[in-house]
Amino acid sequence: MEMHASATPAPPTSPGLKRDIGLIGLIWTSEGSIIGSGWLFGALFAAQAAGTAALISWVIGALAIILLAFVHAELGALYPVAGGTARFPHYAFGSAAGASFGWFSWLQAVTVAPIEVMASLDYLSVHAPWVQSGKNHLTPAGYGLAVAFMAFFVVVNYCGIRWLAHTNSAATWWKVFVPVLTIVVLAATAFHGDNFGYQGFAPFGARGVLSAISTSGIIFALLGFEQADQLAGESRNPARDIPRAVIGSILIGVLIYIGLQVVFIGALPHSAFAHGWADLSFAGKAGPFAGLASAIGLGWLATLLYVDAVISPSGTGLIYMTATSRVSYGLSRNGYVPAVFERTTKRGVPWFGLLFAFVIGLVVFLPFPTWQKLVGFVTSASVLMYAGAPLAFGCLRKQDADRPRPYRLPAGMFWAPLAFIVSNLIIYWAGWDTLWRLGVAIVLGYVLLGGSALLRLNPKVPHLDWRSAQWLPVYLLGMGVISWQGGFCSTGPAATASCGATDALPLWWDMAVIAVFSLAIYFWAQHVRLPDAETQEYIGSVEVVSGG
Repeated sequence: MEMHASATPAPPTSPGLKRDIGLIGLIWTSEGSIIGSGWLFGALFAAQAAGTAALISWVIGALAIILLAFVHAELGALYPVAGGTARFPHYAFGSAAGASFGWFSWLQAVTVAPIEVMASLDYLSVHAPWVQSGKNHLTPAGYGLAVAFMAFFVVVNYCGIRWLAHTNSAATWWKVFVPVLTIVVLAATAFHGDNFGYQGFAPFGARGVLSAISTSGIIFALLGFEQADQLAGESRNPARDIPRAVIGSILIGVLIYIGLQVVFIGALPHSAFAHGWADLSFAGKAGPFAGLASAIGLGWLATLLYVDAVISPSGTGLIYMTATSRVSYGLSRNGYVPAVFERTTKRGVPWFGLLFAFVIGLVVFLPFPTWQKLVGFVTSASVLMYAGAPLAFGCLRKQDADRPRPYRLPAGMFWAPLAFIVSNLIIYWAGWDTLWRLGVAIVLGYVLLGGSALLRLNPKVPHLDWRSAQWLPVYLLGMGVISWQGGFCSTGPAATASCGATDALPLWWDMAVIAVFSLAIYFWAQHVRLPDAETQEYIGSVEVVSGG
């Protein structure tokens, strides 16, 4: 799986990754990422942003993620490598584009584990008020508990992929059981059909429906299907199992989340609407579903949900800690970051990448002290990462046409540009105040990657292939300008505070501009892709493993 480089690679000093994970382990790895803190908070924030029309938001978000999942299913089975989402653009466009999308991938992965810990602590603070202050910021004792959560993720990962698969499998059975039980219980005991007509179907209009997709946690909740791709280098049978795991996990997650939104709206007591959809609330400091269960007299369910509020986010944080170390491993194999990130234990665990993710995760707690503040940022980073897959998909169908495809997406050359448009719409809906912060993180990433290259911290010095990445700065700057001229903010349409967006582009016209801009970038990127021979050199010795 070595990448082409201009310098001779150093002799291997680590045993490498182990192919120890099967189909159920892969499905539950992705499902364990999908069913996390998103189910604890997503239904409330979506209802606040869009009212009953949040159901439409979930459907749109689900269709978008399913489309991206199908694209990843073909690429993941075709190239079963560690940190796949960070490496597909590298094969198609070379090192400059590969390093960029690799950074987007790592940035998304490293921030999810802290988000999940924050979600657990938010629920835990109901019974342990010493964890958070009145503004939901961590106290010193709460920060210490957050460190303990993150350290637990490191220990389980350090024990190897088999331990991870077994631990995650047990946790995910629980994580699926509790929301399904919640759906059944709320539907059977407290369902008020008239709630769905309160203040009309869409009290905040189309802008509320679209804003909810990115800012309320809908896309964030559905993220995680790609974890099977990230662990493809450790799959026993990636040709068969990667497509099944990617597609199967997202379908399970979509059904659960839409069911949760339906029963959440239906079970709301009339007192919750005292100040309208935008200010849905429950007595006391309680998480949405636990607070709802308490309000309607289901104390036993509330207790179960408080227990799950520790288990579900922890399971997701565990998986993303794994993914972060695999992405940095892949980046090092490509020569983008120091070679130390490739060091593995005898069990095949990238130990340095794991410890580095732990340290950065602790830093993330400081500038983003609450769950909701991080969601829009991570959604944008995630979808920016995902946008590289449709671009690479179209190129690799031509550059690597003769490679056997264990899964081939029907009409793939139609769906790939559509998936790219959808990705950019989700990024745009996240709001200008989210995107300018993401832009700062992107610039910081380029500084760090450039520093690694200048100091020659990796003997594999990649050729930057600027010609094949000439569209990338135009793409990033263009998305920023369109967002600035649009009217979306991370706070949603119900908020009165401005986020700096000019609102010069009217609703619907702005999305037409995004679509046209996306198609222009897509076909420009296809035109300047790497020559076929160079792509084959970058792909190197990647093999589709189909046995075992």
